[in-house]
Amino acid sequence: MTILQIFSGASNFVEGVDTAFVLIFGVSFFFLFGITAVMIYFIYKYHKSRNPVATQIEGSNTLEVIWTVIPLIIVLVMFYYGYKGYAVMREVPEDAITVKVISYMWDWDFEYENGKLSKDLYVPLNKAVKLELTSLDVIHSLYIPAFRVKEDAVPGVANYMWFIAQLEGSYDILCAEYCGLRHSYMEAQAIVVPEEEYLAWLADFDPEVKDPKGLEIMRANACMGCHSLDGAKLVGPSFKGIFGSERTVIVDGKTTTVVADEDYMKRAITDPNKEVVAGFQPNLMQSYKKIIAEEDINHIVDYLKTIE
Repeated sequence: MTILQIFSGASNFVEGVDTAFVLIFGVSFFFLFGITAVMIYFIYKYHKSRNPVATQIEGSNTLEVIWTVIPLIIVLVMFYYGYKGYAVMREVPEDAITVKVISYMWDWDFEYENGKLSKDLYVPLNKAVKLELTSLDVIHSLYIPAFRVKEDAVPGVANYMWFIAQLEGSYDILCAEYCGLRHSYMEAQAIVVPEEEYLAWLADFDPEVKDPKGLEIMRANACMGCHSLDGAKLVGPSFKGIFGSERTVIVDGKTTTVVADEDYMKRAITDPNKEVVAGFQPNLMQSYKKIIAEEDINHIVDYLKTIE
């Protein structure tokens, strides 16, 4: 995302949000320097050397009214522009394209109306897009700075946001709610393309090939909060390249080497503290023997075999 994109009309909300921001910032800036100047003036004027005897100043009803009414008007003006910019963000056009956003530690999935999934958000130019936000674990917040939109994704709570992308390009998507160890790595891109290109991309999809069931089960049980898919070391070892690899583990206080075959991976799910991978703390993971059905454990193992 370039500086030009940040300050340009990348979405239909840029003007309203920026107007409210500039107004509030300008008022705050004015009073910061205004009050500071008045403080310096009174410090100078009523310094002991110039005013050895304290001056008694009588109250003024006129002054009381002035510094009550004027700030009230200013606050109401700021509220008006802030609410005006916010209210339109909750009024979704009837013809908006719907995309389901699935958030989890620490990634985003975008699911389209035909079932297609992507790691980045693809949207057509000059078309209203509604994002339906869900979270599988903790509170996240989808934030697209260039579009001036941000909404929380809360477990068990339905939320949404919408926008119209007005400039082609690629824009950063960030998580704006601290969600754990790899919060700062929870990134994606909002990719804006002409409608014809978007429709071609959307149609390039085999409905039989979807997100592997094993991965869905792991996300539903918050496995991705402690184990990465890309080799990163988190609370637990990464799943990358696990199948068939040699693992150095601690068993009954002794170090040994085992091969990560199907049986090993199933034991790691049902009895995780029997063989603890060297370098990781024991007794951090609970047994999922009574939580995840045997059939679902098989799905997980089948998925882990595919992670290279």
